[in-house]
Amino acid sequence: MTDYLVVLAVALTGLALVGAAAGARYLLAPHDPTPGKATTYESGVDPVGSGWSQGSVRYFVYALLYVVFAVDVVYLFPWALVLRSDLGPASLVEMAIFLGVLVIGLLHVWRRGLLRWV
Repeated sequence: MTDYLVVLAVALTGLALVGAAAGARYLLAPHDPTPGKATTYESGVDPVGSGWSQGSVRYFVYALLYVVFAVDVVYLFPWALVLRSDLGPASLVEMAIFLGVLVIGLLHVWRRGLLRWV
């Protein structure tokens, strides 16, 4: 039962710290509402006209490439940390195949010119 009390104490301490931080912000932060501060602000562009505009697909490609290479790092870090133990040559071959597929994909994207920021 004492384990649950420790978890409860940590949770209550966390809630108290969040409440104290919010209260300190409310008391110490300046509050000066103006009409300029109440307007919508998006990427430095004044909100004029319709809210609909056509965006470039290139940004989606960059985001997708980032996600692909971020996910591969999720697999590489644990493998590199466990590499010190006896994984054997099969693990090394599997990781070489994994990295080879990623390199082939990167070369394909580069050859198609999708990495140019133009």
